[in-house]
Amino acid sequence: MPIQSSGLTLNIAALSARLLAELELIPRVRVVAQAIADVLPGSAISIYATSARDDGDTWRVLVTAGEGAMPETAIPLDAGTLGVLARERKPMLFEGKALSREEYAHVNVRRTLHSLAYLPLTQDEELIGAIEILSFESKLTEVQLNALAEVGEMAGGALYGAQIYQDEHNNTLTSITRLTQLYDIEKVFSSTLEMDLLLPIIGSKVREMLDCEAVNVWLLEPDESLRLMHQAGDDPTVQQGSLQKPGDGVPGDVSDTGDPVLIEHPDDERLIRRNEGARSRGIEHGGVTSLIVAPIMDHESLVGVLEATNKLDGTPFDDDDLFTLSRLSESAAIALHNASLLAAERKVEVLETLVTVSHEITSTLDLDRVLQAVVNGPATVIPYERAAIALEERGHIQLRAISGVTEFNPRDPQIAALEPILQWASLLREPTLICQRGEMISADREETRAKFERYFSETGMRAFHALPLADEEGRVGVLSFESSDPDFLTVAHLEMIKVLASQATVALRNASLYKEVPFIGVLEPLIEKKRKFLALEKHRRVMLIVSVAAVVLFLALFPLPLRIDGPATVAPGRAARVGTEIEGVVKEVLVKEGDPVRRGSIIGALEDWDYRSALAAAQAKRETAITLMNRALAANDDTEAGIQQAQADYWTAEVARAQERLDRTSVRSPIDGVVVTPHIENMVGQKLKFGDTFAEIVDNSQALVDLAIDQTDVALVDSGQKARVKLDGFPARTFEGTVVVVSPVGRLDGDTRIFSARIAVPNPENKLRSGMQGRAKVSTGWRPAGQVFFRKPVMWIWSKLWEWFGW
Repeated sequence: MPIQSSGLTLNIAALSARLLAELELIPRVRVVAQAIADVLPGSAISIYATSARDDGDTWRVLVTAGEGAMPETAIPLDAGTLGVLARERKPMLFEGKALSREEYAHVNVRRTLHSLAYLPLTQDEELIGAIEILSFESKLTEVQLNALAEVGEMAGGALYGAQIYQDEHNNTLTSITRLTQLYDIEKVFSSTLEMDLLLPIIGSKVREMLDCEAVNVWLLEPDESLRLMHQAGDDPTVQQGSLQKPGDGVPGDVSDTGDPVLIEHPDDERLIRRNEGARSRGIEHGGVTSLIVAPIMDHESLVGVLEATNKLDGTPFDDDDLFTLSRLSESAAIALHNASLLAAERKVEVLETLVTVSHEITSTLDLDRVLQAVVNGPATVIPYERAAIALEERGHIQLRAISGVTEFNPRDPQIAALEPILQWASLLREPTLICQRGEMISADREETRAKFERYFSETGMRAFHALPLADEEGRVGVLSFESSDPDFLTVAHLEMIKVLASQATVALRNASLYKEVPFIGVLEPLIEKKRKFLALEKHRRVMLIVSVAAVVLFLALFPLPLRIDGPATVAPGRAARVGTEIEGVVKEVLVKEGDPVRRGSIIGALEDWDYRSALAAAQAKRETAITLMNRALAANDDTEAGIQQAQADYWTAEVARAQERLDRTSVRSPIDGVVVTPHIENMVGQKLKFGDTFAEIVDNSQALVDLAIDQTDVALVDSGQKARVKLDGFPARTFEGTVVVVSPVGRLDGDTRIFSARIAVPNPENKLRSGMQGRAKVSTGWRPAGQVFFRKPVMWIWSKLWEWFGW
């Protein structure tokens, strides 16, 4: 709908459509300013937005339209006529003549001002901007100003919506930028696997991302303390290489809890304690006023801690900075994990090389071979350019081997320069590393620096590492490694060289002693045999080797059962003598000789009329006591009832004892077996005292066979092993059993000490009888064929050798 008043025509619908077509702030306010300028010729239009700043709220000019006026960029909120608008917050109209120049000094006016009008821009009753109209050709009227008020309301909503859109757009761009930076930093972190190079990259990139004074990279030590491995920037409160444990500082506490920490205020107790520690070391300037710390976690395991101090713009860190540091610590954890894998792989390579070289130098007594292995073997993992070894011979150090060559010319200038250096190194007691970086040589003594300055200039080397080779018998020689790179040795390399030097000392000493053995000529026949063997035709040599190898493999690997045998005798079976538990006359016998009986079955009985009479009397007295107790209870005579209760309890116990004595008149079998007492039926009428034997029962269901074992075989026999028994009475039958016990004490049989192994053999048919003899074998398990065939002769030879030479 168009606005028409006093010649002022403005199409609101068209203006709304144009505003909706624009999404950003400046294009929208430019549409509004131009629309007003079009309906008010000869006017200058300025649109302002309020802005909050640290030094106070201001008006910020967004756009201008028309000519003749140029406002300042930033204007205090309470300045001049704009200040009046900020207080009144309603459309305002001023005549040019009524205003002094100071009241609208924020505008640079080049023409005569007739009218000055303002339309406030509000949203939810909050002032967010203003439209300023300066008329230079005619005066504005209240009617025109009121007609433009609707434009002001529309412009306020348009300004607020554009600001929201622009803020969201800026936040999105900021997030995208941050993600891009994180992605780039992750790529940078992954650009190297060298730990020494990675730590400075992490520190510098995190510092650049957070725009702070310093970033400290702490890594976890084996004792769970933190060590400051790298410091990017300047943080005087901690020094590189320092250690922290939980309770010593914020990084130590984070390593214990695993939670990130944000400290915004400099008066925090933790920062005060940290800054005081720096001042106690004489550091007066600088300190930490704001701090963020995040753990570096690798699969829920702490690797280290990232710490950032003091933003460069002076503001404290906030949660967004802590979130950024946490994300950076995740990328750093991945990079550190990959670098640690490379370091571990290199350590494995170092160990494999060390094992290979060690095997090479310990598998031979050839001195030249040992020397070549020592100087050439480590080259696969150590980047040296020359290794040399010199041995002590008759009190002098003689150069014996150089890496890369089997022979060398002592007159070569390079070799001639090396020999006096090795002579000097042989006098050292500890390993020494001399390096030249620039013009500086890492030596304590001036004479040493001068010596190596000449040597490095002549050879082009920049690092010399020497290790004296000595044992408890004295000096053996000296081993050296050289390179044109002063940093060619790492900690792992130094550890490997130290171990190699120890092994080389032993190998060189053994090789030297081997040459001095007086009877070394005894080995000559063996060497001749070897030469003849190697002279055989290839196929015959192969056949011989294969045959010998097959025999050896058969004897060493093919399993055969190892059995221990010896004479065997069937021991007496399990027997039990059945006695009476009370004194009495045998009333009846229920079994006869040869009858099988079960455990607990009754085999006889004694006269029991006395015991039955005693039982009946006790039962009668118990019943009487119970009857009297019941009568007393019925008569409410508690005293008499208590007395009779005690009598009833007493006679109840007597009944139980009488019943037990009566039960003992029955004689029962204690085991399963067969009655072996002859004429047991004649026992009827005999009087037996307590403990007298009534019958004898033998259990032959399981026979026990005693196997005699020689003392040389007793260590192989143990309980639980399977055994087989063949008796003379049953030559066609083999009985199987199990070793139940091996006698702990031996017995003397002639000149031989014999031990017994008792074998339990099932005997359900009672065919095995005590005293039977035969032989038995105990299976002690599977052993290599060589042990089965040659065990006894080898043991005999070993015993004889021990008798002759043992100690």
